[in-house]
Amino acid sequence: MNLPSSNSPRSIFEKIWTAHLVKTLDDGRDLIFISRHILQETTSAQAFESLRSGGRAVRHPELTIATQDHIVSTEPGRDESSNPGGLELLRLMRANAHAHRIRHFGVDDPRQGIVHVIGPELGIALPGCILTCGDSHTSTVGGLGALGIGVGTSEVEHVLATQTLALNRPHTMRITFQGPAPAGVGAKDLILHAIGELGIAAGRGCAVEYAGEPVQSLPVEERLTLCNMSIELGARLGLVAPDEATFAYVRGREFAPPGDMFDRAVAAWRTLPTDTGTRFEQDVVVDCRGLAPQVTWGTSQQDVAGIDQCIPDPSSYPSAQRRELATAAMNYMGLAPGTPLEGIPIDVAFIGSCTNSRLSDLAAAATIVRGRKVAPGVRALVVPGSTSVKRAAEARGLHHVFREAGFEWRDAGCSMCVSINEDLVPPGARCIATSNRNFEHRQGPRSRTHLASPVMVAAAAIAGATTDSRRMMPA
Repeated sequence: MNLPSSNSPRSIFEKIWTAHLVKTLDDGRDLIFISRHILQETTSAQAFESLRSGGRAVRHPELTIATQDHIVSTEPGRDESSNPGGLELLRLMRANAHAHRIRHFGVDDPRQGIVHVIGPELGIALPGCILTCGDSHTSTVGGLGALGIGVGTSEVEHVLATQTLALNRPHTMRITFQGPAPAGVGAKDLILHAIGELGIAAGRGCAVEYAGEPVQSLPVEERLTLCNMSIELGARLGLVAPDEATFAYVRGREFAPPGDMFDRAVAAWRTLPTDTGTRFEQDVVVDCRGLAPQVTWGTSQQDVAGIDQCIPDPSSYPSAQRRELATAAMNYMGLAPGTPLEGIPIDVAFIGSCTNSRLSDLAAAATIVRGRKVAPGVRALVVPGSTSVKRAAEARGLHHVFREAGFEWRDAGCSMCVSINEDLVPPGARCIATSNRNFEHRQGPRSRTHLASPVMVAAAAIAGATTDSRRMMPA
């Protein structure tokens, strides 16, 4: 990667964007080159059909990867036909990838998994790259110091045909977490707290850089979680500057540069962090000192508070619209103002999704679960984010820990995060989930969703209700 020189201080976002800029178009948009492109089955079929009807080919098939994740069954031993409702799209993806010489990771491939899990895991996403995917949470790869841009079907087609995108340049925003963060508080708590403090529109149209000691001390996989939920802040993307921990994480992965090429890449990546004196269009500080583990209580990610707090009174909000939304959320969730967030009974506990299904997430949850049992009447399931994560977890014996406690141990996929496969929350049931969205009917018709970290979900599964995970952590 050749980074252009500049005399003025620049952010990491500006450095990467400029390095991929082909030209600025007459309408003001920037035409940028896309380093890597990942396809998933629900947004690729129509893109390939449009290519076909227009007589166009895939410009750089070697820069594209296809994986099956959204509508695959997660039932152990599944195949493409295990979820009949998704069979056509799964077969189309396999056929289209073969026809265009694109690598395809189907349910029978050891590299299969959720797009935003396998991107970093396989070294498809790298510091300084721009990666696109037909899914909003592509921002996840920002945890490596990359620009991850979620796109729609027509843009998927454009990348396939040209390896470029014409986009409005995002505004710049920096969120500096002031810490240190307390023990037992992780990336999921930091980003939920930030969304609660700033609101779901705070980052609208922005590339958000996360900074501060609490961010710098996060392991790489937690940085991926932080950047994953930039979309819930309203942002276009989020990212964390790469450092030595990032380079160590990337080294040796299947699609990372090999040998001396990796060392040369690292030398370029070390120039990426934001220059001292760089000015951002928005520059805010979020205090996370004294923060408790977070859990949402409503139908928006900004409906969130610490587990040691109570559900707020809608009248406490200054905005009439916010008061109206909070009241509607409480009605849908079947909750009342003043109710302690700790002790709300749950029916389902889901550990998975592109937000929190990596090996470190499962290992953290297992520390809570080990030697305990899931509460009677609670369905608890763990869905690894990739087949590779599942293998690694089983090598550590984590599947035994979960199964002995009463959890289901399933195959890799998006699962209960999105209700387009067989993993659904029953109508009226209450789920606590490690996923990123909690709007009405997200996990099934009339389902009720609380968002939290893997350790918080594990603790709730054991208690049968929302609870403070810190009390269950090993001494």
